[in-house]
Amino acid sequence: MAHVTLNQYLQQVEEALNEKDGESAARLLSFRHPHIANPRLKIEHPEPKCEEWFNQPLDEMVAAHIKGIWYVSNHDFVEAHACQKIALQAFLRAFQSLKDENWGLPLMFTLVVDLRLFANNADTQLAKKGRGRPGETLEKAAELLMSCFRVCASDTRAAVEDSKKWGMLYLVNQLFKIYFKINKLHLCKPLIRAIESSNLKDQFPISQRVTYRYYVGRKAMFDSDFKSAEEYLTFAFDHCHRSSRKNKRMILIYLLPVKMLLGHMPTSILLKKYDLLQFSDVANAVKWGNLLLFNEALDKHEAFFIKCGVYLILEKLKIITYRSLFKKVSLIMKTHQLPVSAFETALRFMQVNDIDSDEVECILANLIYTGYIRGYMSHQHKKLVISKQNPFPSPQSIGLSSS
Repeated sequence: MAHVTLNQYLQQVEEALNEKDGESAARLLSFRHPHIANPRLKIEHPEPKCEEWFNQPLDEMVAAHIKGIWYVSNHDFVEAHACQKIALQAFLRAFQSLKDENWGLPLMFTLVVDLRLFANNADTQLAKKGRGRPGETLEKAAELLMSCFRVCASDTRAAVEDSKKWGMLYLVNQLFKIYFKINKLHLCKPLIRAIESSNLKDQFPISQRVTYRYYVGRKAMFDSDFKSAEEYLTFAFDHCHRSSRKNKRMILIYLLPVKMLLGHMPTSILLKKYDLLQFSDVANAVKWGNLLLFNEALDKHEAFFIKCGVYLILEKLKIITYRSLFKKVSLIMKTHQLPVSAFETALRFMQVNDIDSDEVECILANLIYTGYIRGYMSHQHKKLVISKQNPFPSPQSIGLSSS
């Protein structure tokens, strides 16, 4: 492929399209295929030659791809994105006209991924030049992807095996990647609703379902719906291919905080296996009520946790750390009437020096409200009166619906 002439290349594309071979067409029109390095295909104005080989709108699609090769070779991703947009729009017109056929789905998937990648690179180039607003090109790319989604979702007449609806989940996953990148998670909601109401939702390829559950799980986590987040992320982790170590690690970065919030601490073996020892001190601190270690762990790995987007979620673990620490105080005191001063002393031992009894009472009141302590405050006597039966319920039995 690296040495074919333009005519030979166009002939291969024509054969793939005529034979309705979506996989071959996808490879020939992919920017992740070796043909883009062929100097004979780096042509700035390929339109006349493409018009000789293809009818509209396929001539536009192929010409835009070849023109894109030219711009990629010149590292101009803004123009490469513009070409890819034309290619996808041309494909969509052709695809829409195909009744009861879905052989073009692999080609659409390829065009869509390359559009997203170019949009991302274009935004980076524009930012360096001080042009445009952050994520603007990605946002426009998402609009075109939504057009593709609508074409697939509206195909109600075809038989199941020939339905364009099989393209829905792949497109949703690509849109999720954009919406998470540009921080517009609210746009995910109608897409989730569309997939959940689809009769194909459990029949899509497992790789697509894993990606879908990963993003829906992350969204649930940000919405503080931790039980749902655990369910979706656990599915993604369990069904992610065992050889995809990088992906499994990525899923764990979000699953671990959710599990910890629900009272399930990770083992050191798991953390070592996936190189996530940043969570080790946090987990130990929460488990043993070591507030000092908890604060130190968050400070030490702050950059990593912020980059991953889990820092604020991990901060929610502080309340469980308080619960573990205060449980130790009650075990030492061996009474169900505990003076607030005892908890204040414990906090000062953990180097929380800038705190008074009123603030300690607020922490205790919050623990009672969230169910981590069974009892009540006696403000007059400055005491916490705890239940004689299971005064400190396990985090597993409570979980967090919101915080």
